[in-house]
Amino acid sequence: MQEDQFIPKPYANSIKSGSFTWSSPSNIALVKYWGKKEHQIPENPSVSFTLDNCKTITTVSFSKKENQDEFSFDVFLDGDKKDGFKPKIETFFNRIEAYLPFLKHYHFKIETSNTFPHSSGIASSASGMSALAMCLMSIEKSLMESDGSLSAVERSFSDSFFIQKASFLARLGSGSACRSLEGDLVVWGKHGDIEGSSDLFGVKYPYEVHQNFKEYQDTILLVDKGEKQVSSTVGHNLMHGHPFAQERFKQAHKNLSNLINVFKKGNLDGFIEIVESEALTLHAMMMTSMPYFILMKPNTLEIINKIWAFREKTGSKVCFTLDAGANVHVLFPKKESEKISEFIKNELVAYCQNEHFISDRIGFGAKQL
Repeated sequence: MQEDQFIPKPYANSIKSGSFTWSSPSNIALVKYWGKKEHQIPENPSVSFTLDNCKTITTVSFSKKENQDEFSFDVFLDGDKKDGFKPKIETFFNRIEAYLPFLKHYHFKIETSNTFPHSSGIASSASGMSALAMCLMSIEKSLMESDGSLSAVERSFSDSFFIQKASFLARLGSGSACRSLEGDLVVWGKHGDIEGSSDLFGVKYPYEVHQNFKEYQDTILLVDKGEKQVSSTVGHNLMHGHPFAQERFKQAHKNLSNLINVFKKGNLDGFIEIVESEALTLHAMMMTSMPYFILMKPNTLEIINKIWAFREKTGSKVCFTLDAGANVHVLFPKKESEKISEFIKNELVAYCQNEHFISDRIGFGAKQL
């Protein structure tokens, strides 16, 4: 599929005003993407667990306006107007206007809130941009429905194409946002062994997944709630000319290939090996870029060592992964929930800022409210 297939034909309907609300979750990558080309295209494919509890709820209200020369919108977080968010939304609108030509026809009121604290250190760009994309796609769908009855083309639009285009749009706001619209496993980036995979949008993982990976749990240990000293955008750009970049991109392809059999067979040891290696490789890329930087904190390393010791002692299948930050995602099968919850409370929360952590699990994507 090419980008121009997301450019709509003239809309059949005219709407003066309306409102749509969607919730969309964050996600945690198992195979990481780090480094991107122009137009938010990933240098390597990734696969993620969609989360369930950590989500953004966004309402977009819209009303027709006279001046159609520029974008018009206000942004609110938890009821407070946030003009500081406007430049990022304006950049997003500029990137997607060709695919949503109604954007300058309306004034938008964008009201958003997160189920996790804003200062939690969890990136809200994936959940926020995906929720916003779903609201905008709901507006477009309404503009395409001429008389309330759906033609065959519109029925097709209302199903897979709706999600596909929303993922395509979300990617142009935040790369990882394209993985938040469905679940429980989503692949983003072209990969020879994953049928239907694309650099343009995320797709549901298409192959067999063993029961071992159903209802997987993710407890997020909030080691550091502060703002990262290096933004993800800057970090991605440092992969250009990175001495190990090409080998890293090959490694990601290989790890994703290896995960196909891991998911099919329910191989928890193989899963642990790939997921933890991917997390550490992500941070190794940061530490070996120029300029170099470290996002892990001393307590991040303390937690990792505690997890390794606990696994060695008990035979547990608990493991960790990291995003581009200091916080630790503790991943484990549901059947170990009681044991791991005790371990976290007894041994790990002491390393969290103010002993804060979030209990989550894998989920199934965005929902209209």
